[in-house]
Amino acid sequence: MRAFREAVEAGDLDAVEALLADDVVFTSPVVFKPYSGKAITAAILRGVAQVFEDFRYVRELAGDDGRDHALVFTARVGERELTGCDFIHVDEDGLIDEFTVMVRPLSGAQALAEAMGARFDKIAAQARAGAV
Repeated sequence: MRAFREAVEAGDLDAVEALLADDVVFTSPVVFKPYSGKAITAAILRGVAQVFEDFRYVRELAGDDGRDHALVFTARVGERELTGCDFIHVDEDGLIDEFTVMVRPLSGAQALAEAMGARFDKIAAQARAGAV
């Protein structure tokens, strides 16, 4: 998933959005339900890009079929350091159709939840308006 990684590392969120399937399902470490659709997933990823500081990918793993990927990252939210992993599945067209994030430790996940919660009304409004 080199194109996704390079887009994230370059801060090119338009390129990230272009890699999402229309029916992508995003699963967050801080809410119990998944979010479905390109608009909300792109808006969430834009919000996360504002919340994470010192973000960097440190490892990339790929499944044998080339459709499953795991991108291990480190970041900071405020004073909380965290380690996480983006689990990505791509469809037949090479677009991301499943995106699951996991983070640790619990204090990092809590800081992420708080920071994203404070922005979520704006994120949801952007997704509804298509202004992502």
